Amino acid sequence: MNGLDTNVLIRYLVADDAAQAAKAKRYVEGGSSYVNCIVLCEVVWVLESAYGYDKEAIVTTLEHLLSTHELEVEDAEVALAALHDYRRSSAGYTDCLIGRRNAAHGCKETGSFDKRTKGVAEFKLL
Repeated sequence: MNGLDTNVLIRYLVADDAAQAAKAKRYVEGGSSYVNCIVLCEVVWVLESAYGYDKEAIVTTLEHLLSTHELEVEDAEVALAALHDYRRSSAGYTDCLIGRRNAAHGCKETGSFDKRTKGVAEFKLL
C-alpha cells in the first residue's frame, strides 16, 4: 500500500496538469493507496481556496473518494459521518472531522468558540 500526499490526490481529482495527472492516475490506480485524515482536510481546503469548489462539489468529491476501491481512507466511517455533518451544517469539514474523531476516541463533546459548530452534535459552543 502507498500513502498519498495531498498534491498527488489533487492532481488525480482535478487533472489540471496533464503530466502530473497522468502520473497521479498511474500511482493511485496502480495498487492500494492510503489517504489519512489530514490529507482529507487539506483536499477540502485546496478545493475551496484554490479551485473555488462549493460545498456540494466538495461533498460529491469526498463521497467519491470514500467509495473508491483503490483507496483506503483512515477512519473511513468517521470521515463519512463528518461529511454528513458538514453537508447539514455551516461548520467546516475539518471541524466536523475533529468532532467526530474526538467522539470516536471517547470524548463526550468538543468545546469550541466557532459559532459555525453550533448544532453539530459533537460540539459544545463555549
